[in-house]
Amino acid sequence: MKIISTNKKAFHDYNVVESLECGINLVGCEVKSLRRGEVNLNDSYCRIEDGNLILIGCHIKNYDKGSYSNVESRRDRRLLANKREIMRMLGKVKEKGYSIVPLKLYFKDSLVKVEVALVKGKRDYDKKETLLKKDADRDLQRTLKELSVRH
Repeated sequence: MKIISTNKKAFHDYNVVESLECGINLVGCEVKSLRRGEVNLNDSYCRIEDGNLILIGCHIKNYDKGSYSNVESRRDRRLLANKREIMRMLGKVKEKGYSIVPLKLYFKDSLVKVEVALVKGKRDYDKKETLLKKDADRDLQRTLKELSVRH
């Protein structure tokens, strides 16, 4: 598995409830751009329309050497997932505070996969608490490393 892009902002802004691996419907030149890592998942999200999971706001740069086969870089892309999983997520999204966000884009063998997650938004104090916990863990690791070097 080769990770192409991750949505770090999603981990900062949301609590991940559950995740799901989906395929993505792409055009040839988009795959070439993905192989070069020219993609941005920030500010992208998913919506369920007519029983299909749609990725909105994902920017895949146009391939330089592509001509007529280039498509709009911010177009909506259909995600390929099981209908039952989509309907289960739809039921959760209708509850207050839940949404669907892409976490990572990666190659699995020769296929492009998207990990989408059902998330619940964090409050400001939750974000501060997460940062404080991360700092404390980093300090703890630093002191443990110093102790192991001395002995």
